[in-house]
Amino acid sequence: MKIIIGLGNPGRKYERTRHNAGFMVVDALAGSLKLDCAQEKYHAFIARGRIGPEEALLAKPQTFMNESGRSVGAILRYTYAKAADLVVVHDDLDLPLGSVRVKIGGGHGGHNGLRSIIEHIGTPDFVRVRVGVGRPAPGFDAADYVLSPFSADERKTAAEAVEKAAEAVRAVVLEGPVKAMNRFNKQ
Repeated sequence: MKIIIGLGNPGRKYERTRHNAGFMVVDALAGSLKLDCAQEKYHAFIARGRIGPEEALLAKPQTFMNESGRSVGAILRYTYAKAADLVVVHDDLDLPLGSVRVKIGGGHGGHNGLRSIIEHIGTPDFVRVRVGVGRPAPGFDAADYVLSPFSADERKTAAEAVEKAAEAVRAVVLEGPVKAMNRFNKQ
């Protein structure tokens, strides 16, 4: 079983913010699979389904970003999945708005959701689908920036990135992370 985690913060206040790019991608993927992440389990909203022949669990942790690892750890323990079966989708300040990259392993890069996951599962060796949200303007606090919504000018590009990231998740599951990296990291 593949475990697809979209990172974000729960609640309407954060719904359309840059930090919720992972939630947006999981929602887009769930919609394309005719699933609804409405069941509450493992400190998350989850849905189970199939991506091609692969069984998948989609999840949006409801623990707030900084505690995402509590939910991910619970999911891995109760499903007996391994870190190698985990795909985490998250926003990334180091990528330009609209870009999508696939990465295997690595550090947390200052992302508190990734930091929490690594602490709770004990390894950084999982696949990440990174959704570029760009950097804030000089003088604008990074935390405030990621917790702000996309501007009217950014919404179309952000929506396209969400769809591209959902396709990248499908590619990771169906083709493997290396082929997905070769395909999406060149764009």
